[in-house]
Amino acid sequence: MAVSVREVAEDAGVSVGTVSNVLNRPEKVAAETVARVQASIDRLGFVRNDAARQLRAGRSRTIGLVVLDIRNPFFAEVIRGAEERADQHGLSVLVANSDEKQEREAMHLDLFEEQRVTGVLVTPVAESLPRLVRMHERGTHAVLVDRESQDERFASVAVDDVEGGRIATEHLLAVGRRRIAFVGGPVALRQVSDRLSGAQAAAAAAGIGLEFIPTSALTVEEGRRAGAQILDRAPGDRPDAVFAANDLLALGLLQSLVMTGDARVPEDIALVGYDDIDFAAAAVIPLSSVRQPAALIGSTAVDLLLRGQDEVAPAPEHVLFRPELVARRSTTGE
Repeated sequence: MAVSVREVAEDAGVSVGTVSNVLNRPEKVAAETVARVQASIDRLGFVRNDAARQLRAGRSRTIGLVVLDIRNPFFAEVIRGAEERADQHGLSVLVANSDEKQEREAMHLDLFEEQRVTGVLVTPVAESLPRLVRMHERGTHAVLVDRESQDERFASVAVDDVEGGRIATEHLLAVGRRRIAFVGGPVALRQVSDRLSGAQAAAAAAGIGLEFIPTSALTVEEGRRAGAQILDRAPGDRPDAVFAANDLLALGLLQSLVMTGDARVPEDIALVGYDDIDFAAAAVIPLSSVRQPAALIGSTAVDLLLRGQDEVAPAPEHVLFRPELVARRSTTGE
């Protein structure tokens, strides 16, 4: 049977209020009394009912974080950055995976709201604003992560993905490629559509077209399928360069090309990914990639959430980082 606060108080010879102060405001209690109460807690095996305390306070000491794909090392870094910053504020992070499915995202958001989280960080699958607006009106604030906000009620932190698509394509043009394909999807994901738009703009500025090879997800498996589609063509009909919407797709493409030996990277097909996850540099042919500061995105999202909850909070902030092209052997041959 669980030990109660009253039992701790009786064992320590203090009032219930003193035990409560030791648990919640120890700075208000004499050090000797804190030590005596703590000794009783340890001896009796008392575990505080934090859920009840949070219910009385109206909010928990947790932040909900919903990411598109927890298997993607980019989001693992975003989570790490968020957790490190939350820990500095005495908060914890509950992580949920939408798996790029809107119904799963909605389920997790509802659950976080029921648990009265301090706030929510979310990488939206598609148009999640109506649900977020309702949550906001009921007192649960949200910050959009890896996605620019189109609504002034929500702060956001992201990377300029249009610029990222542009610099990836300009790099392929600079190494002499002219038959460039973009591999990625679904385009309902804003990150994908923005990267595609940037790539199309760069190709148009160079006076060439850009082939679009859609995928159903941003995974290694879908990258392999796209690679197989490309290799099914005659060599002269294949693109001479591919810009993949993320590194997982690019690594799947690289596997297809390397395993068959039917197309050399970068001699026949140059390849650029996006995110610059650790595996990009460690690939059998090191992968050129567009780098975005994943951990910094996570920590900044927590900062924006907490600043937005101040009593004199400013208007929601929108932080947009600039991406960086990291050139490696998959495009340079070196």
